[in-house]
Order: sequence, then structure tokens, then C-alpha cells
Amino acid sequence: MPTRSSVSFRALILLLMSSLLFGCVQNTSTPSAVIPTESETPQATSAPTLAKDLIVLSIEENGYAHLFVMIPGELSLTRITSGDWNDITPAVSPDGSRIAFASNRDGFWDLYLLDLQTGGTQQLTNTPQYDSSPTWSPDHAWLAYETYQDNSLQVAIQSMTNLKQPPVLLTDDSYSNHSPAWAPNGRQIVFISDRGGDSDVWLADLNRTDAGRFQDISNTPQAAESHPVWSADGSHLAWATNAETTGYSGIYVWDPKQPDRPAQWIGDGDWPAWNSRGDQLISLVSGPNQEYLTSYSLNGQLLLPPMPLPSYARGLIWPNIALPNPLPASYQQAAAITPTALWSPVITPAADVPNKRWYLVPLPGVQAPYPQLHDLVDESFNALRQRVISEAGWDALASLQNAFVPLTSALDPGYSEDWLYTGRAFALNSLMTNAGWMVAVREDIGNETYWRLYLRAQKQDGSLGEPLENSPWDLNARYELDPRTYESGGDYAPVPSGYWVDVTSLAAAYNWERLPALPNWRTYYDGARFTEFVLTGGLDWYSAMLELYPPDALVTPTVVLPPTATPSRTPIPSDTPGPSRTPRPTGSVTLSPTPRPTGTATSAPLPTSTPPTIIPTFPQ
Repeated sequence: MPTRSSVSFRALILLLMSSLLFGCVQNTSTPSAVIPTESETPQATSAPTLAKDLIVLSIEENGYAHLFVMIPGELSLTRITSGDWNDITPAVSPDGSRIAFASNRDGFWDLYLLDLQTGGTQQLTNTPQYDSSPTWSPDHAWLAYETYQDNSLQVAIQSMTNLKQPPVLLTDDSYSNHSPAWAPNGRQIVFISDRGGDSDVWLADLNRTDAGRFQDISNTPQAAESHPVWSADGSHLAWATNAETTGYSGIYVWDPKQPDRPAQWIGDGDWPAWNSRGDQLISLVSGPNQEYLTSYSLNGQLLLPPMPLPSYARGLIWPNIALPNPLPASYQQAAAITPTALWSPVITPAADVPNKRWYLVPLPGVQAPYPQLHDLVDESFNALRQRVISEAGWDALASLQNAFVPLTSALDPGYSEDWLYTGRAFALNSLMTNAGWMVAVREDIGNETYWRLYLRAQKQDGSLGEPLENSPWDLNARYELDPRTYESGGDYAPVPSGYWVDVTSLAAAYNWERLPALPNWRTYYDGARFTEFVLTGGLDWYSAMLELYPPDALVTPTVVLPPTATPSRTPIPSDTPGPSRTPRPTGSVTLSPTPRPTGTATSAPLPTSTPPTIIPTFPQ
């Protein structure tokens, strides 16, 4: 797991962030949504002031997601919830007093309210099915959210004035409908749905009940959209796009006043969030195994260089609110917690190790061609294995496609310098995808393709895992005799039903990183490399190999040639005509040179007796 920056470095980053994002903002009056703190003093109208735009994130920590807040230049990244559960997808109320979020703190996924001034929480829903991704109506009288019903995600609307009133379903079909965002005009809700074949942004007109109520406003084949969000005045709508082959992945902004005009690309990122003025976007930028925070203007100007986050994020908002000073006791208690390490290496006692090289240790109860790992990473693997059993309900790491691979074993083409040779990597059994127990979601990062793996939870009652929102990638679709899917290396598959566990995220909590697909993965199935994880320990491949092997073993590998079936004489080039096969009839045969033919050649008849035995002749 990435470590946090030092205090001084983080302070420097925050000061830079403050100057870049907020240095030119003029504020002559206090917005009604802002609750002044005791430390605030009146500012002269001629001097710029800092708006109280509070960044609220849900960040994973030791495999659990918690809520964090920060105010650039004033409040560093501060944890405000904690526990052995997940708090995700925060959404602030229009008056800035409460945050709605999803949590499984009581064993099932429900919606909760957090009072920003007191730190108290209130449970809103109490159902066994999954409830998440809340969004407020402008009059804060209703809350739209995604809920899992009848084997698919649907968008529901709950009254906030009468919590006993049953929710009303906005969608009720077999498609995956999720991530709603209520428009500031109050009469529109956008959400993500795969009803058009892949994940697009759909707009629901609350004034209509006919078939034309839903409209696809992104309409991007071969791309998947996510996380739509309105600006505060409703003048723009932003979302994230993961493009497959055409266009750019990243943040797009759509103008509802020009609905037929394609959305404008702003920059790289995922999970956009508007500031209170609607002139800047903050976003998450995904790296292969880490996420960063950055910001853009509406014309695509980069305002904040990517700032690393401790781990993956599960939600992001940028509302105009203020926290009390001092912070409530519950916030201070959560902020003071130091997460405990999930594992630590234990050196296995061994005999004399030549040249300080490391041993490989066996993995108990694991089936693999060579069930061994490096002595510095086996504890992490065993701890991750137990965590997967706890989260998914079954032992998915008991049978591996590969763990350690000895240098004398040849892997597939393109794997000559694979991390499996170092004893610091393992590959899950890819047959689980054929059995329906594992799916891979494609994530293109830069020019490389990565995969996010999900394991199907054993219990499907809502107590384990979450429903999938994104369409997985079907690598086997390339064999369906469709040129497009063959050249693309597969196609998006329908979102599978049920509850799933993000094993990529769990592996990251135990320091296991995913690897990119090989460049030729679209035409080479094994090149996808979607099941492999590595714990590098900060080493490059060659340095990791030197922990197991002497340098001589890595300089010129000995090529082992397969034995020939029968040794044969090597012909010596000469002017002598090549050997000919002479029939051997029954009886005696006199060998004599064959004269060169002249004129028209005629074929000699073969003897009618027993087939001859062929005796090859060799030039002398």
C-alpha cells in the first residue's frame, strides 16, 4: 500500500493546491451554505478570500473505506469515520449541514446521514439489499439512490420528510441502473445504464411517464461512462469515460443547453466533482496501482498537478461548507487512529544461505505447479488469503495457476522476464472465469491495459460483497467470428447479477500490485495477464532475481535443445548427383551406374513381385 507523504511535504502540496485553486477567488459575502467558524475574521472586500470548499473523499484503508475531509491550506487530510466496515459515496445536502453516504457497518449496505456539525449518524434505510450512491433533490425533501432488486441495480427515490414511506422506483427493468445525480432544476435525474449495450449516461425526465422518459445523452459505443455530476447551477454535467478504441478516456463536460453537441473532453481522470462556483472540476486520476487528486478549469487547463492519495478512493465531492472549530469529538477520535499493519514478514530459520540469497518457503494448502513464494512475501500472501476467505466466503487462493516458477521452466512467449520467476508473484486460476466465479473489468491507463478482478461472493444475501456497476470485459468474445471483437481482443459483457468482491483492491491493501497486459494481448489470449499480482518490495525484476539466483544464471541462459529421434550422417556438398532410391527386387541385384537419359524419358515398369526394400546410397 502506498505510504503517506511526510507532514512537511503534504503541507507544501496543500499550500500549492491552495494557491492554484483558490488564490484568485473574490468573495464579498458569506454564502448561506457556509457556517462560519470561530477562527474566521471579516475580510476586506478588496482582498481575495478562501471559499469554504471542503473536499470530502472516501478512501480505502487496510481494505476498508472511510470518510476523509480536507480544506486546502487550512485542514490536512483528516479521517472523520473509522471502523471495520466501509463508508462510501458521500453526497452533501443542499443546505450543507448533512452528508448522506452508504455503509455496511451493520452487516448490510444501507444509507446513513452524517451531521457535519456534531458528527452524529442516523440510519436511513434498513434492508438486506444493497443501497448506495445517494443524491439529494434541490429542496432536500427527496433522496435518489441505487438499490439492488430482482438481480439488477435500480434507481429508487426515498422521501426525506417521511422515512416510513416506501421508496419509489425510477427504473424497474433488467438493466444495470446506478450512480444517479439529481439536476438542480429538480425535474431531471441522470444515471448510468447499460440498456443501450454498454454503460452510457441516461437522463430521466421526471415530468414524463411514457416510453420517451429516458434519453441517452452520451451515446458512445465502445466506451463506458461513470459517475455523472451536475454543476451547482445546472449549467453543465460532467462524467468520466473509459474509451475502448476511439476517443479519449477521462472527464467530459456536457452542456444541456446544446444537447445535440457532443460532450467536451476536459482531461484525464475519473469521478469528477464540481466546486461550488461551477468553474472548476476536481477529479481522481488513476495510476496502475495508485490514485491521484487533480483539478481542471472548464477549458481543460490543469490547475493542480496530480497529488497522490494513500489508496483507492470510493467517492469524491467538493461542496461549499465549513466544519466547526474545534472538530467534534467523534472526528477527533477517528483522526487519531493509527491503522495497524495487516502483515509483517517472518524470516524462516534455514541453514547456511550462499551469498546471502533468500529461500523459498512452501505455501500450506495451496495447489500450484510449484506452491512456493519468497520468504519475504509469503506472510502477506497467507494474510491476503484469509482476508479473501472472510470477504468472499470461499478460498479462491487455494488453487493457483502459478506461484513461483523456476528458471528452468519456460513460460509462454513474452514472459521471459516475468515476476513469477522471482517468487514474488502469483497468478489466480483463470478457469474461475469460465466457471462464473471471477470477472475482469478492463481499465485503460495511458497506453497500457490493466484489469480489476472481482470474485463472486459465496453468500448472495447482501452480507458479502457488492453488486457490479461496470461491464466486465469478455476475452472469449474474440472467438465469436466477429472481426470487430477479434481485433478489439473481446467485448463488453452484460453486467452479471449477484454480489462480488473486489480482489484487486484487497490485494492492494496487502501490497500486491497488478501487472499490465502485454502489448499483443488483443490477439494473444495469455498476453492479457489479468490474473497476476506481484509484491515487488521496491525492487526491479533483475534485483529481485538476484535475491534467488547468482548473476551468472541470468547473463546467458543455457538453451536446452530437444534430442533428435535418430542420429544421421551429415551430407558433404559435391558435384556427385544426389542419392537415388534403387528398387531391390527379390533375388540378386547387380549395382551399376545409371546412364544419363537422352531424348524423351520413359518410366521403367516396376517389378510385379514383392515390393522392393529401399537401400539409400550416400556420396563417397
